[in-house]
Amino acid sequence: MTQVALVTGASRGIGLAVAEALAKEGFSLAVNGLNDDEELAAAVRHLSSFGVPVMPLPFDVAKQEYHSDVFAKIENELGPVTTLVNNAGVGVMQRGDMLDVTAESWDRCFVVNAKAVFFLSQAFARYVLARPRVVDAFYAVVTITSSNAVAVATARSEYCASKAAAAMVSKTLAVRLGPENIAVYDVQPGLIATEMTAPVIEQYRKRAADGLTLFPRVGSAVEIGRIVATLARGDLPYTTGQVIAADAGMLVPRF
Repeated sequence: MTQVALVTGASRGIGLAVAEALAKEGFSLAVNGLNDDEELAAAVRHLSSFGVPVMPLPFDVAKQEYHSDVFAKIENELGPVTTLVNNAGVGVMQRGDMLDVTAESWDRCFVVNAKAVFFLSQAFARYVLARPRVVDAFYAVVTITSSNAVAVATARSEYCASKAAAAMVSKTLAVRLGPENIAVYDVQPGLIATEMTAPVIEQYRKRAADGLTLFPRVGSAVEIGRIVATLARGDLPYTTGQVIAADAGMLVPRF
């Protein structure tokens, strides 16, 4: 039995690390990127080196017209899809005072970080429920949100709000899909070294070393990948609707 996963935003960063972790577990992969470009092609070549079938799937997750037939396309090439990893996301257009946030930046965060998660997950659920299940396959939706779904970052208020919305989408989806035996998880990374955080990563390293996180270091995309692979394999049995705080204990209440 081969499981098949769609990983969105998998050309680089956390998405690519997730796809690599799944490839090492034998998953066939549909690798999504915004554009059909060299970055996506390089990701496909890299992932194919692990000996699993990999297909590029360039499309904009924010455009619902791509959602309705994306899973049928994957099935035609790789087999029935068992796993959706909602990883694609965007940051704010400009860090700063929330009193200066533009509607354009707000809409961009919400369309990609929340609306796309809702409707692509909806399309996946409809796809799975409309056909026979793969015997012994574990079906799951894993969404990568953020510690900022809970904790405020004053310079990125619209991002925080969009991730909080995505976290609630995960909860509601878990309630809806539980009776269908489809597991749903929300992974909330904390201070992770990626391309997106590169401009502020040294500040993150200092704050981690100074005690913001219980483990005094920033995390890596590889570590998030391992967490997602564990969930996608079903290695946390009898769980759904869980929030996995991948933040080195950053949000543990302390006196």
